[in-house]
Amino acid sequence: MVQTLAAASELQRDLQRELTYDGLRAAEAKGNKGGRRPAIPADKTDDVRTAYLEGRSIAALAREHDVSRGASRTAVADLLPDRTAVDQDTPDPELPVTLDMPGKVADFLRAAELEPTERAALDQGVTVRRGQGYTLRISAIPAVHRQLLDRCQPLDNTAAIPAQRKARREYANRVSNLDQ
Repeated sequence: MVQTLAAASELQRDLQRELTYDGLRAAEAKGNKGGRRPAIPADKTDDVRTAYLEGRSIAALAREHDVSRGASRTAVADLLPDRTAVDQDTPDPELPVTLDMPGKVADFLRAAELEPTERAALDQGVTVRRGQGYTLRISAIPAVHRQLLDRCQPLDNTAAIPAQRKARREYANRVSNLDQ
């Protein structure tokens, strides 16, 4: 009886998670972005930036607009002196990032045809046991993670097993967080 209740609650949790993701995707399609709104509204941000360029301190700007110094610093973040100007012609080198890939996605990719860099990243991954399944901890540059995500696109269609769709969604969320 306990197993039946656990299975029912897991099904409910999965359904709720899918509905949440559907709602987030619909909001994103409308142009809404999640997260907390900035303390300094967009119409006052230009005033804050101009005042900072004229020599006003961050603390003075914070007092004037009734916000924290951190909020003022966020509004003028790209103007701060500790930010160095980088040559726009040379792209920043991508550093390796470690992400956990669900085992169902890893199993699918092991059977797929991959580029040598993708295959090497998959082969060098470290297996981490998680309950009945496992995850593969992969260290690679973000471009390789995005390529691996593109390779497992067939798991997102309706013909795939629901657990595989869910695993791909989890990996897709982790990869999309790299861009933020």
